[in-house]
Amino acid sequence: MNLIFAGTPAFAVPALEALLRAGHRIRAVYTQPDRPAGRGRKLAASPVKQCALIHGLEIRQPEKISGEEKILCHDAPEAMIVIAYGLLLPPAVLAIPRHGCINVHASLLPRWRGAAPIPRAIEAGDTVTGVSIMQMEAGLDTGPVLAELRTPIHETDTAQTLHDRLATLGADVLVATLERLTRGAITPQSQDTAGACYAKKLRKEESLLDWDLPAKILHRKIRALIPWPVASTTWGGKTLRLWEAGPLEASGTAGLPGTIVQADASGIRVQTGNGTLSLTRLQAEGGKILSAGDFLNGHKLAAGGRLGDETKTITNH
Repeated sequence: MNLIFAGTPAFAVPALEALLRAGHRIRAVYTQPDRPAGRGRKLAASPVKQCALIHGLEIRQPEKISGEEKILCHDAPEAMIVIAYGLLLPPAVLAIPRHGCINVHASLLPRWRGAAPIPRAIEAGDTVTGVSIMQMEAGLDTGPVLAELRTPIHETDTAQTLHDRLATLGADVLVATLERLTRGAITPQSQDTAGACYAKKLRKEESLLDWDLPAKILHRKIRALIPWPVASTTWGGKTLRLWEAGPLEASGTAGLPGTIVQADASGIRVQTGNGTLSLTRLQAEGGKILSAGDFLNGHKLAAGGRLGDETKTITNH
């Protein structure tokens, strides 16, 4: 098929590569303009742009896609593939391709429409997620579903590991869907709006943990916020970032939430509002990410210490 591809982050790259391997003709790649990144704030190309450069594809980076209608009509695409592009497509663009604009979304629609479906699914405690291939329309992730593929969410999954798995699954099911589409072998399925929920964009302010919450909720939040913005707490007035929590354990001795009940190479166990949580990879302010054992070798963190709001007293709970 003659295709236009629109995407920006790493999640879209496996799909672009899979389309090329399958023999589709990518007439042009739309991606966000280069943005400042890193400590030096130098302009950096998006992962999709980097991939397109490797394959010698035409790259277009308009600040807005409205106004691109004339050149898109000249491209005469049979479909436009849109994956985390970052810009809303106006109706005039949606109407150009013969088979419409097709989106790969990282959830089982209508659950988790919106910007952050992967971390929100983990945070909510979902045990299953997947990818949906959706026919785009004017609403936000409201179009009919052409295909979906499910995968379990494991208790060890972070937003990063689940992202990588869904990106690969999405690429595979997209290629299969396009093949079926050319044969007229797909019946689009309307979404059941009764099951719809919105995955709001992650904010840096969400990273601070509340130790009053149960261990199972904090465990999910730590996993959901990797690789960004990364869950955190305070210790000695400084920020402590939490990169990994061990498997959930049976509830330990009740105590003031945030109190360290045990600290050794296997993990730093912290009392929560219900149960204890074992921290296994940590990062002190300005330091490196370390295993619990390595962290304890360089920091005086011991049982009886306190994480979080050290000004709280037992009467607050």
